[in-house]
Amino acid sequence: MERRNQSSVSEFILIGFSSHPDQPILLFLVFLTIYTIILLGNLTIFFTIRLDSRLHTPMYFFLSILACVDICFTSTTVPKLLADLLSVEKAISFSNCFIQLHFFASFGNMGSFLLGIMGFDRYVAICHPLHYMQIMRRQLCVSLVLCAWVIVSLHSSVHSVLASKLDYCGSNEIHHFFCDLPPLLKLSCSDTNANELLLFTETTVILGAPLICILISYILIVMVILKIKSTEGRTKAFSTCFSHLTCTVLFYGPVLFTYIRPSTVYSPEKDVGISVMYTVVNSMLNPFVYSVRNNDMKEALKKVKSKIQWCR
Repeated sequence: MERRNQSSVSEFILIGFSSHPDQPILLFLVFLTIYTIILLGNLTIFFTIRLDSRLHTPMYFFLSILACVDICFTSTTVPKLLADLLSVEKAISFSNCFIQLHFFASFGNMGSFLLGIMGFDRYVAICHPLHYMQIMRRQLCVSLVLCAWVIVSLHSSVHSVLASKLDYCGSNEIHHFFCDLPPLLKLSCSDTNANELLLFTETTVILGAPLICILISYILIVMVILKIKSTEGRTKAFSTCFSHLTCTVLFYGPVLFTYIRPSTVYSPEKDVGISVMYTVVNSMLNPFVYSVRNNDMKEALKKVKSKIQWCR
């Protein structure tokens, strides 16, 4: 991305966890451990689904894509964070900052769209079980994923390009551990009202559309579940949605708090902590959430484990 001539900033300094200056090694070990768990957990989910033919269904197809997105999402921020924790210079170049912003927003919003698609998938599975495979055919599943990626890529490109065209002629210290839009707009000496309005309105639509899809899907699902006479049947139907609901709450809670609000209430230290929840912790928990209460996944994992032991 090209910088405007008026901008005197050639690089940004990521302040990160400035409130813990005496604990960089401890923070490094914590985030390295979490990042390792994210990689191993999501790769395990992905390859287990790919290797077990019983899991070649729409629901697990979307879950495998979500596992890849989680890996890419955390990989846009955590490696840089780990390097900064061990270095004195915590700089990121002007162009790399906005490249990071673009991919962070792309993969983050892709996770949101996948949760919306998975909510629709659960609706079809519970409300129209006899027509499930006919409706959720592979062509539709792939098309939904591709359309979602095109939308989030365009969305991220608009925000990252417009933000890169602003003037940055004052402080270059970003009070965050990665290049995010709210702290960047705070640094600009240009009029950012248009950017903030676009951030609020467009992000509301981008995040709101999948969330509305999830809410409508679960309203219809609950209506169907309440009609099931047996307690066992209701419990079984609800258990198929538990993992998805848990991941939805973990993702949307901190994300909506961070982006769907005025920039005047931005608080660096509070926002850094909240960002850790949806950029790191959520991606670490997803594999566990989708495997602990999922009998098919647990059986597939046991099968893969036994194959590995047999190979030894």
